[in-house]
Amino acid sequence: MDEEELIETDLFKEPEDFYKEAPKPHFVKYKRKKDTSNNEIELRLVGSSPLWGHMLWNAGIYTAEYLDKHADELVKGKKVLELGAAAALPSLICALNGCEKIVSTDYPDNDLIENIEYNFDHCKGIDRSKAKVAGYLWGSDVTPLFDVQDGQVKEEDKFDLLVLADLVFNHSEHRKLLKTCRESLKRTGLCLVVFTPHRPRLLDRDLDFFKLCEEYGLKAEQKDLDRWHPMFEEDEETTEIRSRIYCYHLVPTW
Repeated sequence: MDEEELIETDLFKEPEDFYKEAPKPHFVKYKRKKDTSNNEIELRLVGSSPLWGHMLWNAGIYTAEYLDKHADELVKGKKVLELGAAAALPSLICALNGCEKIVSTDYPDNDLIENIEYNFDHCKGIDRSKAKVAGYLWGSDVTPLFDVQDGQVKEEDKFDLLVLADLVFNHSEHRKLLKTCRESLKRTGLCLVVFTPHRPRLLDRDLDFFKLCEEYGLKAEQKDLDRWHPMFEEDEETTEIRSRIYCYHLVPTW
């Protein structure tokens, strides 16, 4: 064989770091401001997620604090559904505050759903019989979210409170989210929507969600605009916008 025909044996060899080990789940501790015996929650977060479920976001922490503060009004004795729950901190807070039922959902990815199950199983003070964890695609049939025998969801089966923490950044899914809200919420209930503008130049598109909700019989009421330290150090010119945490109630008008 000519020297020119010799093939380098490691030509197709993968780089040493080609097969990187998947990031492992990690833990964070959340300390509640509420004076209670269960004042610290250890959360397990997935190692990585294209759906950003591997981080505990400011909006999720704000939502947990808001639910603790308004538990008597919004949570105690209520049926609650959380969409896009990630590590499910708001769901856990609802369970600890004596909701009648909590259904905690996220995209039907095994790692995400198993992680939510883990957090419920390892959170002290929760009545596990009142908690359901499920994979759910926004805009799909809501019937599986309810414990109904005949497949018929009645008004009394529906949820008193829907929790949407840091979901409106997903602009293409606005209508699907609102469809689920419309079909699963009681006439006397409300949706709690909290978000941070992660992409400042697209803030108007985030806010379009609250205009679109009118088409689904929901009236948006802004309850708060708080400012926290941004999670990432990026462009200083956008710091103020990225520090914002918006809080809305969506109230049924049907």
